[in-house]
Amino acid sequence: MKVAARQNAKTTFAIVIGSMLVCVCGSVWAQGLVKSVDSIGITVSDVDRSVEFFSKVLNFEKVSDTEVAGAEYEQLVGVFGVRMRIVRMRLGDESIALTEYLAPKGRPIPVDSRSNDRWFQHIAIAVSDMDKAYRQLRMHKVQYASTGPQRIPDWNEAAAGIRAFYFRDPDGHNLEIIYFPPGKGDPKWQQNNERIFLGIDHTAIVVSDTERSLKFYRDVLGMRLAGESENYGTEQEHLNNVFGARVRISGLRASAGPGVEFLDYLTPRDGRPAPADSKANDLWHWKTRLATDSADGTFKKLKTARARLISPGAITLSTPSFGYSKGLLARDPDLHAVEFLEK
Repeated sequence: MKVAARQNAKTTFAIVIGSMLVCVCGSVWAQGLVKSVDSIGITVSDVDRSVEFFSKVLNFEKVSDTEVAGAEYEQLVGVFGVRMRIVRMRLGDESIALTEYLAPKGRPIPVDSRSNDRWFQHIAIAVSDMDKAYRQLRMHKVQYASTGPQRIPDWNEAAAGIRAFYFRDPDGHNLEIIYFPPGKGDPKWQQNNERIFLGIDHTAIVVSDTERSLKFYRDVLGMRLAGESENYGTEQEHLNNVFGARVRISGLRASAGPGVEFLDYLTPRDGRPAPADSKANDLWHWKTRLATDSADGTFKKLKTARARLISPGAITLSTPSFGYSKGLLARDPDLHAVEFLEK
């Protein structure tokens, strides 16, 4: 993934070590709405099938299984008559929340989806050994999205040796495995714990305008821009499986949890926008779940910022096993869902 010539080495280094930069002074974080990235939510068609996939193929551990219904959840997700089964799974320190809408069912992911369509979102799973991880995926006959694992070449000193591969789960959701060699990425990915799949480094979303997305995630939510790069070349094209891909990448961080990475395709510009009528039960629906100290305060700030709100307010949640007292759902400028949760 060649870095554009106009980019200096300092900027390149910043994006590579963005996953290391998770601690800053408390006064900066105090100004934002986001305490941490709690987990990444994925809408699935069959939660038992998805649990089997994530546990057997990627070694996630099931930690909770909750079924909810009622007016508060209809208001939370903006879907009438909803009944949801939510399974939380953990890998290392990070978690995903798999949600099956038992009623009503939503729409499948378009079969012709590409990595530059603006409903694209994935999680990047750090691995200790790319060859072993890739063999595990091959053994389980996963659906390819990349042509194969791609390695950043040695001429790129800051990122040399990082390897990545895109694939899909049974519903067609994009996933990534990523290998950080010694000296790259978060130091915790270098720990010798004899596990292949280590945890979630970040979630990536396709955006149409980086500056507009920064105004939402950085200026409104208070997340920190950890670094930027502009990537292109045969490795990038074959990783995303998009010919001519030239991508502006921006990595953002909260004080804890996975990062949020913007993928802004400078070329080609033919990525499609998310459907305007997207609902939480549609299978292309992901949500970045953010912990906040005050759901009410978050709702007020989002309303003032004229963000697109799905929930009519901060919704009080009555199910103890859900783990949160209040929540609300909003969308970013490209319609990616963001859920705010208060303990």
